[in-house]
Amino acid sequence: MSKVTMQDIADALGISRVTVWKVFNHHSGVSQSLREDILNKAKEMGYAKAGQPSFSSEEEKTISLIVSRPDSSTFWTNIIHRLAQELSLHNINLMYTYVPSDYTDGFLLPPVLTGGSVRAAIVLNVYDARLTHLINELELPKVFLDTIPQINTRALRGDLLLLEGRSSLYQITESIISRGLTRIGFIGDIHYARTNLERWEGYCACMEAHALTPDRRFCLTDPIGIFSYYQKLCHFLDSLPELPQAFVCASDYIAHFLQRYFSEHADRIPGGIVVTGYDGSREYSNIEGLITTADVKTSLLGKRLSMQIIYRMEHEDAPFELTYIYPEILYRESVLY
Repeated sequence: MSKVTMQDIADALGISRVTVWKVFNHHSGVSQSLREDILNKAKEMGYAKAGQPSFSSEEEKTISLIVSRPDSSTFWTNIIHRLAQELSLHNINLMYTYVPSDYTDGFLLPPVLTGGSVRAAIVLNVYDARLTHLINELELPKVFLDTIPQINTRALRGDLLLLEGRSSLYQITESIISRGLTRIGFIGDIHYARTNLERWEGYCACMEAHALTPDRRFCLTDPIGIFSYYQKLCHFLDSLPELPQAFVCASDYIAHFLQRYFSEHADRIPGGIVVTGYDGSREYSNIEGLITTADVKTSLLGKRLSMQIIYRMEHEDAPFELTYIYPEILYRESVLY
């Protein structure tokens, strides 16, 4: 006699396999009467032992990592590597589930996310609004690392971890002002990620606290496009008749492009220019150890994500959480020539 499966139970009751899976994995969203029908049918068909459902280890212990462009930066790969290590200590498998950078008409989330074969999901580097909304509707325990600014954090159906940006960029901007510099620009797509938006807010708050008005001529905050960063940055800088005394950048990724531009246009900064970043990335050799930045411990961030998803799986009915991770600020000379 073949082994009874969840699909057999679902077919016998005329319901979906996902509904059966929810009951066996203690998910919400199933009425008490249907829950009892499923458990009774499972016992009747021999799926359960001593009245308890028998789970396969794969169904119980596989988490999906929903990610776009995971290899685009060592920032992401470092997080993912530590995340997988930590989950393995708890006998939990991490399964890559790739999604595109941009939503296209007709796109559907992979069946692995909707068919009941994974226990939970961690969402990394997904910044498309349509994709985010599709993922948000998944009836799985979820943890997001950052999200799009267009979605209200209270609308997320999962926990959200954010790298703190307001006070961090406030302090970084203040370190520039303390040097007697007042013409300070900002570069970062504030429509792309909530973290970018909050870093912009920190920069603006600091400028205003020191009775300085951010000069929008020196600020590039419009959508930039992940595949055209340097071209748009060059166009922006070329369009400025004069440069500010400093640029606060939303990331080290942007700062390394600025250094590249100024190395090719040294005549524009005869006395140098102050540039700061965020991330503490070590993959950009042209700025590593040179600029003030917020040092994100990517390995520990991967561990923190593993702790959060385990908590969320064990406490599905607990209120969703918003957690800020504060980076250490590394102050440096930051003058590029």
